[in-house]
Amino acid sequence: MKRHKNLYPQIISFDNLLLAVKKSLKGKKYKHNVLKFNYNLESELLKLKTELETKTYEPRKYKTFTIIDRKPRIISADPYRDRIIHHALCNIIIPIFKKTFIHDTYANLINFGTHKALRRFTKFSRSSRYILQCDIVKYFSSIDHQILKEIVRSKIKCQDTLWLIDKIIDGSNQKIPVLTHFPGDELLTSINWRTGEKVYLWET
Repeated sequence: MKRHKNLYPQIISFDNLLLAVKKSLKGKKYKHNVLKFNYNLESELLKLKTELETKTYEPRKYKTFTIIDRKPRIISADPYRDRIIHHALCNIIIPIFKKTFIHDTYANLINFGTHKALRRFTKFSRSSRYILQCDIVKYFSSIDHQILKEIVRSKIKCQDTLWLIDKIIDGSNQKIPVLTHFPGDELLTSINWRTGEKVYLWET
């Protein structure tokens, strides 16, 4: 399995950070914190670039709130400057991971999405006798950080990029504990292990 290296210079390049700003602006360009950051955009991006180069970058706290969408859902909003970093990272690593996705992957990918997924489902439903509709309970809240990091390392060899990814994962807010046990787990394993992540390996 190929592992990619020398990705970090591409991630932290000024042009890539500027592209990340454009993606981060979608639907948020008139928010106060966004306007404040973009008022001195060049200097703010240079600060971010320096933090990434010197590895002094530290993610800031997420804003957590609850919405009612048929049932209560906890939403975690990352700070604007951190969202720029996320997009800068994803601009470079999405092509690496996208190659490993099955054909029927539709979430947040360019030229895919809900309508295409529905058409594909309709095609399957007309040609198959049985259909399984299922969902993974609290999927993002259940993701084990250690396993997640191991999966990332199976594709990425660049140590600087791995440092940044670890920073983002470790800087995420704790989700609601999901009490699941697997073979070999002790009584408190599900509480002691860090879980919960929504890594933006998507094109938006």
